[in-house]
Amino acid sequence: MSKIKFQLSLMMFLEFFIWGGWFVTMGTFLSQSFNASGSQLAIAYETQSIGAIIAPFIIGLIADRYFSAQKILGFLHLFGAILLYKAGSSIDFLSFYPYILIYMILYMPTLALVNSVAFRQMNDPSKEFPPIRVFGTVGWILAGLIIGYFGWESKEVLTYTFYLTASASAFLGIFSFTLPNTPPTAEKGDFSIKKILGLDALSLLKDTKYLIFFISSILICIPLAFYYQHANQFLNEVGMPKAAAVMTLGQISEALFILLLPIFLKRYGIKTTLIVGMLAWVIRYILFAYGDVGVNAWMLIFGVILHGICYDFFFVSGQIYTDYKAGDQFKSSAQGLITLATYGLGMLVGFRLAGYITDQFTNNTGHDWTQIWILPSSFALIVLIFFVLTFKNEKIKLKDE
Repeated sequence: MSKIKFQLSLMMFLEFFIWGGWFVTMGTFLSQSFNASGSQLAIAYETQSIGAIIAPFIIGLIADRYFSAQKILGFLHLFGAILLYKAGSSIDFLSFYPYILIYMILYMPTLALVNSVAFRQMNDPSKEFPPIRVFGTVGWILAGLIIGYFGWESKEVLTYTFYLTASASAFLGIFSFTLPNTPPTAEKGDFSIKKILGLDALSLLKDTKYLIFFISSILICIPLAFYYQHANQFLNEVGMPKAAAVMTLGQISEALFILLLPIFLKRYGIKTTLIVGMLAWVIRYILFAYGDVGVNAWMLIFGVILHGICYDFFFVSGQIYTDYKAGDQFKSSAQGLITLATYGLGMLVGFRLAGYITDQFTNNTGHDWTQIWILPSSFALIVLIFFVLTFKNEKIKLKDE
């Protein structure tokens, strides 16, 4: 492995090790440490959506015009290290929230920055990027395994996750200044809010097929939020040993299924691929609703493993479909628009709804998880039926064809 490939791989590893190290278990941490309600969990998790909405401004107004990507990446992670440490040291939810809100506003732009640094060093990103990006998945997996190995969930010491990731963030912040130089590409005077937010790609919505896909993407992110916000809390509450480690099976399946995605797309087309992805969400939540840690433990584990299909077959294939529909004119803008709509708008609604519903099914032993999971499963089924009935299949040409 060349020096640059090693640098980029380590960058990706640390980027997602940091996110996976605290985000997955935050709901459990808030419940254990502050006895937080579902609504408070929603407020904490929706900081991701707020960050996703604000991120284009940071990248478009600052990183793309005035500073090299690796330098702003370094500054954001160094400042982020302080915020993560302060979040872990908080004594109640009110003191915790401002730190995590500011942190996510600063972290979400780094997802685009690491991609920018990586892509600018590659001649053929379609072939060179996946082997680099997979180290990000490895980082997320290792973070979960560490939490499971040390039993931080069962010992109720998840504050350590923030100290661990704060250390990793500080290291990545320093390391970022050694990455290959990635100078700004946009002209300082080339300013357009419409372009920065990807709104110039709204013309794609004139295409009925893409409009249906776009609406379905926003709607399916509503049940998606239930998983990110409550899955770890749920597994811990029902007694799943080393829940964070078990949840890494989802990232392992994600890495495997992404290899099958091009084959599936080529053979069955975009509509069937997207349907399989949405159907996986319906099945996953049914498995969660009726699984337990006894004889039905396989249902919980299989539900976690379905993450690979849920994510790859809908979101990754959706990014490919968006890239295909956008053409050369709106490639960057279209990806920004779909990200703003899904991780921003869709999941923002989803987090709030998940928190509200979870509070409605609180009981003496914790929560009535059967009722909680049936609702997002039913919602995903409605979105699936809408998509099946309205979306007409379309043959898309992959780059290697």
